[in-house]
Amino acid sequence: MTMAGPLVCFTLRLGPGVEIQSALQEFVREKGLQAPFVMTCVGSVSAAKLRLAKAIVDKPGAGGHEIIDLDQRYEIVSLVGTLNDGTHLHISLADKDGAVIGGHVMNLTVFTTAEILIGESCRETYSRVMEDSTGHPQLVVNKRLSQKL
Repeated sequence: MTMAGPLVCFTLRLGPGVEIQSALQEFVREKGLQAPFVMTCVGSVSAAKLRLAKAIVDKPGAGGHEIIDLDQRYEIVSLVGTLNDGTHLHISLADKDGAVIGGHVMNLTVFTTAEILIGESCRETYSRVMEDSTGHPQLVVNKRLSQKL
């Protein structure tokens, strides 16, 4: 379902040592956002845990995904995703040589700063429903019954 509508923007700056994913979840709860998403982000991380899609199909305990822990400083090149009912975020990170790695965010710790622009679609609500074909909760977009503009 595709809907066009008003957009509200929020800017959030996170400092050193803050875990980005949980800070975003808390922000969404505090603001009562119903259809939030990350528009852009710049900053750096000192540690990251990422899931790579079906990178290792036989790895036990990871649901067929490889989980990688990155314990060095990276620049955030891109961070995108939805923030409802938990988060669904993907990130691209550049190391000191400019090599880029990316994946599904499981954990991110801010090194110096994370400047995040969050959007809220004012005519929609987001939820998730488990989809058997993928084994993951998938986004459901609904029209908002009461609209605050």
